[in-house]
Amino acid sequence: MKTFRILFAFLAIAIPAVVFGQMGISISIGPPALPAYEQPICPGDGYLWTPGYWAYDDSISDYYWVDGAWVLAPEEGFLWTPGYWGWNNGGYFFNDGYWGPTVGFYGGINYGFGYWGGGYGGGRWDGGHFFYNRSVNNVDITINRNVYNETVEHGSGDSRVSFNGGSGGIAARPNSQQEAAARERHIPAVAAQTSHAQAARANPSTRASVNHGQPSTAAKALPIGANDHQAAAAQPAAAPRAEVHPNDLAPIARPAPVNSGNAKADQKYEAKQDKLIATQNHERQQLQQKQEAEHQQPAYKANPQQVEQKHQQQTQQLAQKHTAQQQSLQSRQPQATRPSGGGGRK
Repeated sequence: MKTFRILFAFLAIAIPAVVFGQMGISISIGPPALPAYEQPICPGDGYLWTPGYWAYDDSISDYYWVDGAWVLAPEEGFLWTPGYWGWNNGGYFFNDGYWGPTVGFYGGINYGFGYWGGGYGGGRWDGGHFFYNRSVNNVDITINRNVYNETVEHGSGDSRVSFNGGSGGIAARPNSQQEAAARERHIPAVAAQTSHAQAARANPSTRASVNHGQPSTAAKALPIGANDHQAAAAQPAAAPRAEVHPNDLAPIARPAPVNSGNAKADQKYEAKQDKLIATQNHERQQLQQKQEAEHQQPAYKANPQQVEQKHQQQTQQLAQKHTAQQQSLQSRQPQATRPSGGGGRK
């Protein structure tokens, strides 16, 4: 972790995301208490909850609230260690959050939703999928069946204190495991997260001087990240259904007609497209029927979660195969013919 630094890049939207966490400033007054807010429904497999936090805008000398959000993990097996404010050398500095294989130290702050102050109890990775602890997460099992229930300790109890050390701060220090986690390979906040924070900074209602520590947007957190971990901006989206079965996949899109100037070659290519789409739809139907038949087997009744995990993997593999087939065919589409070059005027 880059210790005792603030996300100073928030102060200038034009600064590239690669410099986030590179600069730091000291704040004499700690951030407000963490507001109470509701967690939106998890949008699907692979989204992890990143809790809301207070950031600081030096241009107006004020804290502002950044909503919690569901974010796609940048890598399978990675978890989010939240950033936190800590006291050092007469001021409060922000410690950047990061993605890594283990949740590290985040000041002992009780951010809720599994982040109780000394670790993470909101879920775990297993077999390439993230399993959600429903005791602390808002998960709809019709969207995501990878769930379990487990009691999570509360650490600092019901404390809403949002900073570590100093007057009134949480008195917690990293243990040996958390110190080891800080030395593991990390990935900083993805572009969707930094864009999400920039949008919060630009919204006057998020400022502590305006909302008096009770931001109204805290109950309207939305999933961010779409399907692109490096998206330039976060786009609010309705919670998609997890693609567990072929019927959950979007219809196969037909490419735009080709007009190369060679009608015979274009017709031949269109016929190949029709044949490929028909074959792929047939393969989808076959897999759907096979999976529906397995729903009636004793193995499904004994362990539906394991069977559905296998079905999701089969569906994703089929979708990837079909995408590769489409890309291969499109690479061989007829190219526009060029008019033969003529000489100059004779």
